[in-house]
Amino acid sequence: MTGPVVALCGGVGAARLLRGLIQVVDPTELIAVANVGDDCDLHGLAVSPDLDTITYTVGGQVNPATGWGLQGETWAAMAALSRFAAVRPAGSAAGGTWFGLGDRDLATHLYRTGRRQEGAALSTTTAEVAAAFGLPLRLVPVTDDRLRTILTVDGGDLDFQEWFVGRRHQGTVTAVRFDGAATAHPAPGVLAALAAARRIVLCPSNPLVSIAPLLAVPGVHEALVRRRGDVVAVSPIIAGAAVKGPAATLLADLGHEVSAVGVAHLWAPVAGRLVIDRADADLAAAVEAAGMACTVAPTLMEDDATARALAAVVTA
Repeated sequence: MTGPVVALCGGVGAARLLRGLIQVVDPTELIAVANVGDDCDLHGLAVSPDLDTITYTVGGQVNPATGWGLQGETWAAMAALSRFAAVRPAGSAAGGTWFGLGDRDLATHLYRTGRRQEGAALSTTTAEVAAAFGLPLRLVPVTDDRLRTILTVDGGDLDFQEWFVGRRHQGTVTAVRFDGAATAHPAPGVLAALAAARRIVLCPSNPLVSIAPLLAVPGVHEALVRRRGDVVAVSPIIAGAAVKGPAATLLADLGHEVSAVGVAHLWAPVAGRLVIDRADADLAAAVEAAGMACTVAPTLMEDDATARALAAVVTA
């Protein structure tokens, strides 16, 4: 079958799988559609964490110790901002350092913000940033419109980054919603790519706050339902725990089983096959009972070789 491979992406896990996919798929036929529900405005700058993690990782410049940010980063700007903490009035968000922006990372946000102020769409700016970092694939945000993930935590609403970074994902989450999703439009080419794809991959990203915002954009969920037999997902849960991030906590807080089976129940409506780790081989029958074909394979991506092996599985 001809057509592109389209990957629906969150941050770190998706970025690592994309490093594998560019080794087994012609990168010019690979399209990464990324979550923007995590985006935020900091110091007047437009910050897109998932887009940047993908860009830095696929571009070979990510900080290997964290899986995000740039290697060789320095933090002089953030350190300088700290001097204003003593004079900042109560209630002011000016000069906050709770979300660290490295000096080299700032350049990306400065460029993105400048182009957005000139009227460039996020998808246009994303393509320019990707080209500057030498990405061989096409990276596109799921929408050019404003989309924000909002969590109800201990009775109050928080933007995703306020909860994830500011509160270090503490507190009980009782609801998740995606502000702006109902009126958002898919970015140019997204629906056409999903319709033409020979394979659609749900990357091992948080089902509730990385993949769900993508599906909330009108037309995306419906496109996957139509192509369900060609959609392959990779479970981000291994042996009852998330490889990285708060996926396990969120699943538990919102009443979902914290296992590959719980992931299967969430993704069965839009994906025909789930790849689970060998550590969860005994759950294969339960995954199939949830309505998905099941493939057991190593899913922990420790380096480019293991990412390549997993990419070969999802594209087979």
